[in-house]
Amino acid sequence: MDKIIEEQVYLQIKQAKTASRSLALLKRREKDAALTEIGRQLLLDQEAILAANEQDLLKAEQDRQPAAYLDRLRLTPERIQDLARSLHQLAEQTDPVGESIASWTRPNGLLIRQVRVPLGVIGMVYEARPNVTVDAAAIALKTGNAIVLRGSRSAQASNLALVDSIRKALALTGLPEEAVQYLAAPDHAVVDLLCTANGLIDVIIPRGGAALIQRVLQKSTVPVLETGVGNCHVYIDKTAEYSMAEAILLNAKTSRPGVCNAAESLLLHQDWPKQQQHDLLARLLSAGIELRACEKTRARHPELADRLIAAAPADWDTEYLGLTLAVGTVDSLEDALHHISLHGTGHSEAIVAEDAERAERFLSAVDAACVYHNASTRFTDGGEFGFGAEIGISTQKLHARGPMGLTALTTSKYIVSGSGQIR
Repeated sequence: MDKIIEEQVYLQIKQAKTASRSLALLKRREKDAALTEIGRQLLLDQEAILAANEQDLLKAEQDRQPAAYLDRLRLTPERIQDLARSLHQLAEQTDPVGESIASWTRPNGLLIRQVRVPLGVIGMVYEARPNVTVDAAAIALKTGNAIVLRGSRSAQASNLALVDSIRKALALTGLPEEAVQYLAAPDHAVVDLLCTANGLIDVIIPRGGAALIQRVLQKSTVPVLETGVGNCHVYIDKTAEYSMAEAILLNAKTSRPGVCNAAESLLLHQDWPKQQQHDLLARLLSAGIELRACEKTRARHPELADRLIAAAPADWDTEYLGLTLAVGTVDSLEDALHHISLHGTGHSEAIVAEDAERAERFLSAVDAACVYHNASTRFTDGGEFGFGAEIGISTQKLHARGPMGLTALTTSKYIVSGSGQIR
């Protein structure tokens, strides 16, 4: 890597570290004022932001990126309005910093309090979606953290325009602009520098495809808050009601197929009425969804066999991020659980069932961050959970799991008050 680029990266990280000390001392009203101003600035700068986004979209179209990719990349006036609205909602959320988690007094009179504090400096590595630039910066600021952002080259113009608006808003409200940094150098080694900046970066959050996440995990010497890919399943139990099953599955698959909480696999109980299975598969095909089905499914529906692509082993482990769905027929609830245990990514799994006991068995047995009964997997989202903006969806089990809202970007410290005690 060019020495000048390396020095610039470390300069930006060090500036973020310095700014984090000021952020940690801010009052809630100061942070909320900044969030509100960011929302206002995004609307004021909308024309410039959309023009920058158009550059990215044109390049992506020239590179023949798929429709789902373009959807993730695209900004519209409505999406910018949504970002501004989410910033206002985030400002209304309770500030977790300084919250007392627990307190107790020891027999020797020592008062011990555990309180929430910021993590410090967050490194964020992400792909395609420019909305993540705003969400990540906002949730970091709300929790008193500085953030160093590294987006993908495909969204470079959009990200730089958004960061420019964010930093203008920080300056207008008296907060340090250096609290939000964007690493724009094209060299991929920049990610490695970020992931090994021990003592400057407190945690790395990768958000994107499996290759990106694995690279960060393998390279990082800084703690990683791992977000995961979403090979999400919808299991239709033999007790499922048809209209509910159809509505849930269509929503989970088609409302926004290019996101991690979209369904990628459908499991059908063999005893769910055959006609209902046929109707559901036909409905999916009519919605333009490519179905990659197991041999049992194809054999049970010979009238659809020429429209059902034979599933390959890799299909059960693929996050399609588009209008493709793997379809399997299982003999029992236990078989569905076994299939999910082999192929699920610990993100979001759903059962559609009228039998409460069978549903409870599924909810208890599935090992995933979010498990649903009679609801779409698309609800795995910080906003839908009432957290305000989210910084990602964690599929790990330490510190944070599921949609990561404000408390996920805090740690704690113990404050011990005495009256002269010695040990």
